[in-house]
Amino acid sequence: MSVKLHWFLPTSGDGRLIVERFHANRTLGPSAQREPDIDYLAQIARAADQLGFTGMLTPTGTWCEDAWLTTAALIRETRRLKFLVAFRPGVISPTLAAQMAGTYQRISRGRLLLNIVTGGDAVEQQRFGDWHDHDARYARTDEFLSIVRGVWSGKPLDFEGEHLRVAGAAILAPPDPLPEIYFGGSSPAALPVAARHADVYLTWGEPPAQVAEKIAKVRALTEREVRFGIRLHTIARDTSAEAWAEAQKMLDALSPEQVETAQRQLAASESVGQRRMVELHSAGAFAARRPGAVLDRGARGLEIYPGLWAGVGLVRGGAGTALVGSHAEVADLIEEYHSIGIEEFVLSGYPCLEEAYWIGEGVRPELARRGLLAE
Repeated sequence: MSVKLHWFLPTSGDGRLIVERFHANRTLGPSAQREPDIDYLAQIARAADQLGFTGMLTPTGTWCEDAWLTTAALIRETRRLKFLVAFRPGVISPTLAAQMAGTYQRISRGRLLLNIVTGGDAVEQQRFGDWHDHDARYARTDEFLSIVRGVWSGKPLDFEGEHLRVAGAAILAPPDPLPEIYFGGSSPAALPVAARHADVYLTWGEPPAQVAEKIAKVRALTEREVRFGIRLHTIARDTSAEAWAEAQKMLDALSPEQVETAQRQLAASESVGQRRMVELHSAGAFAARRPGAVLDRGARGLEIYPGLWAGVGLVRGGAGTALVGSHAEVADLIEEYHSIGIEEFVLSGYPCLEEAYWIGEGVRPELARRGLLAE
């Protein structure tokens, strides 16, 4: 079992600080020092391709560019890099999604991976016309993926479920190869769906013991072979002191008001995974009353496990932790996650372009020396 490293495409913008204030909501003010224009995104994609990353996650949501269209525009900019396209099954027909995947695989010559995002924020789901509640969304995702895989079989499909119905669903030709499905979710409604459909179960960056518990829960629900991946930010430098100084710089750029505004919004999320992220840095009644007070701890005060920093999640929804340290220290923690069953690491940093080189030229060779990298 070896490690695969993926990178991230910042389609809501990029910068040297934590620019995503609740998924880069522009109504809260400027969120990015570098706009996500196609030339800059192509620069990051080419860098990830040249540095040897396996794939590149492209997010979905209101405050970023569409993942399908953006990555399709980057296919000809890269040679071997795969695109992990995030999308929400509640806002697209399953037959259309199956067709799009087939077209994408043929255009890219097999470089599509799919990240299924069921959605944990009712406000955003309703923005796109989805009024299902949390558990119903996961039940619909179950049906959605059953239809997609059925259509990919190459035979016309009839399906009638509680949420979705198709008759004679078919497409020109199935994708070849079939794109792997990456799926995340921490709730009781999510885990059985992951067990039935995921090729790779994704979790956000909790401490190793909590991640191991999730892995055990998914494995207990299925006899299928499921791989496991983790979504993390990184701050890797030549020395530990340099890395933690960079983390402190990011923390110093935040105000208590920014933190408190973001935490109020994040607290309203229906996502169990998001609540688990928030809990990593909000322990204690005082922090619960005044979320901005966590800034007083300093960067090291938000180190929730050796080398695992919760500072990103103060103002960013979704993945809220970072691996921080020297190249060897970051590799150590990657190796520790690998020892409990994590094979795929979906990484990012601020800015994504420069941090790709810190990981690609610093951490990746260290992992190779340890015999951990996939060929």
